[in-house]
Amino acid sequence: MRAPVLWSVVSSQRYNSQVQKTSAGLLMYRSNEGGLEVFLVHPGGPYWAKKDLGSWSIPKGEPEPDEEPLQAAIREFEEETGIKPSGAFVELSPVHQKAGKTVLAWAFEGDADPETIRSNSFRIEWPPNSGTWKEFPEVDRAEWFSLAEARARINPGQLDLLRQLDRLLVR
Repeated sequence: MRAPVLWSVVSSQRYNSQVQKTSAGLLMYRSNEGGLEVFLVHPGGPYWAKKDLGSWSIPKGEPEPDEEPLQAAIREFEEETGIKPSGAFVELSPVHQKAGKTVLAWAFEGDADPETIRSNSFRIEWPPNSGTWKEFPEVDRAEWFSLAEARARINPGQLDLLRQLDRLLVR
């Protein structure tokens, strides 16, 4: 009778370790006469098309096997925006999103025109079960937001990244 209980615990641990993912991303910021602004991206595709508040994110993605997280963050930023990031990358504390994903992030000062982003794309069957495959950009738009506005727009699981940046830059 004990064996099935033990198996379910072991199975659960295996399942949880496989489901929990890690992403690495960059939080670009700039200062201007209006104060501090952060650069966020909106996910592309039909699921996100009509979602706004709470759906924006830092550019991020999963590291490849044997890829250092910072290198993955730099690669993902460029893939999702077409912008090659550079500068001093300051590591932030990891955050955990509601679905269980851990986000590793670095902040850096930079500037970019959101109108010029170019994102990689992905293919999905859309509408579901239709047999029709469509391609969508991974990121459909980017924008600079004040910290106050970014707090409303960013995925709630990434909100602490904005708090950390704000504390980091207090002068």
